Parts: sequence; structure tokens; C-alpha cells
Amino acid sequence: MAATGHAHKLYRHGDSPVHRLPPHCKLAAVFGFVLVVVSTPRAAMWAFGLYAALLAAVAAVARIPPGFLLKRLVIEGPFVAFALLMPFVVPGEQTMVLGVSVSVPGLWGAWNVLAKATLGVAASVLLASTTELREVLLGLQRLRLPPLLVQIASFMIRYGDVITGEMRRMSIARRSRGFEARGVRHWGVLATSMGALFIRSYERGERVHLAMVSRGYTGTMPVIDEVTADRTQWAYAATLPALALVICLLGWTL
Repeated sequence: MAATGHAHKLYRHGDSPVHRLPPHCKLAAVFGFVLVVVSTPRAAMWAFGLYAALLAAVAAVARIPPGFLLKRLVIEGPFVAFALLMPFVVPGEQTMVLGVSVSVPGLWGAWNVLAKATLGVAASVLLASTTELREVLLGLQRLRLPPLLVQIASFMIRYGDVITGEMRRMSIARRSRGFEARGVRHWGVLATSMGALFIRSYERGERVHLAMVSRGYTGTMPVIDEVTADRTQWAYAATLPALALVICLLGWTL
């Protein structure tokens, strides 16, 4: 697959052992870790603390500052909001917390959602912080993800900046003509702009497709960078999900 040449905002340049791991190893490790986390009983609170310690150790090895990681955990805001509502909307036995009557099943549900979502998002952020988008696509391809899905993701990454740039130019053009959206009466202009953006994007997509076909595109992308991993690298990547699995088993037995 051709290189996309895009470095996303979550990526932090570095030369740590985690950065150097093949992308498909990291993808498999994160998937395994998240699978183990969601399989852990919610009552084993200590297990989630150990999971967090494992991720902190990975962040330390990858030289990812805590502040960098915490800022990007803001993306889980909707999960936090949902979890905070559960003690008030889930029926069941009631208890008093800080003078407020809340549902016991709701508290357990909120803890379950918040703990597992936070750990899953943190693991994903660590993956994104140590792996470029181009490498992620190569890793997905190496893991035998359906080629069509990989191509769709590749095109989204390639032309996301192009569409964003087009939106920015249209916004500048509106402002240069004295337009500023201040209320509902301006929504018609914005809707028209979105329609124009869709048409331009569709036409650009057709031109790109014709250009690709004229250069021999037959439905598959050529593989330029072949990524491989040896047993040592797989064993190194498997450390995180393997330790997490041990913790999970202890959580079910203790």
C-alpha cells in the first residue's frame, strides 16, 4: 500500500521500543488487552487498578508524558456523561451517597462503564501515540482485514485534509463577503454551503477514480511497504494482554 504521508495529531514522534514494534503486533496486543478488560468482573476493582498500572508502564516505556495522555482522554466525555447518569436512571435498590439517593445497580453499572471505557480509550490513545496512520493501515492489511475496508480507511485519511481545506476556504470566502452565522436565519446559507461542498467532494472523487483507473487500478492497492514481525517482537507485544489475562483470571477466582 502506498504511504499516505499523514501524521495525525495523536501521534508523538519517538524512537522507543513501543514505537519500533510492527503495527500489526501493536494492534493485536491492544485488541487482546481490551477484550480481557471488558471480560473482567466489575466487582474486581483492584484488577482495574492493575490494568491502569500496566498501561502506565507501557506509556513510560514509550516515553509518552502523562499530560499528553490525559489530555487525549477527553474524547471519552460522552461515556463519562452516560456513566454519571446511570445511578439516577437505573431502577433497583437505593442507597445514599453524599446525601443523594442513588441506585445501587446504577452505581455498579456506572463504575463498569467508566472503568472499562477509560482503560479502552487509554489503550487506543497509546496505540495512536506510537503508531502513524500509514502504519496502522499497513498493520490492518497484515492482519488480513478485508482489503476493501482498508482501502476505504486509506482514502478517508488521504482526502480528509483535502475536504477540511475546502471547508476552510469556503468559510473564508463567506466571511470576506461579510457573512457571519449568528442565528437560525443563517442556517440556509450554511446548508447551501454544505451542499456545494458535497458536490465538489463527489466530483473530486470521480476525478480521482478516473485517474486511478487510467493508471491501472483494478480494485486493489499495490503493497509497497511490507511489514513483518519475528517471534521476539510478537512475544514483546503479547506481554500486555498476557499479564492482563492473568489479572482477569485472578479477578474471577478470588
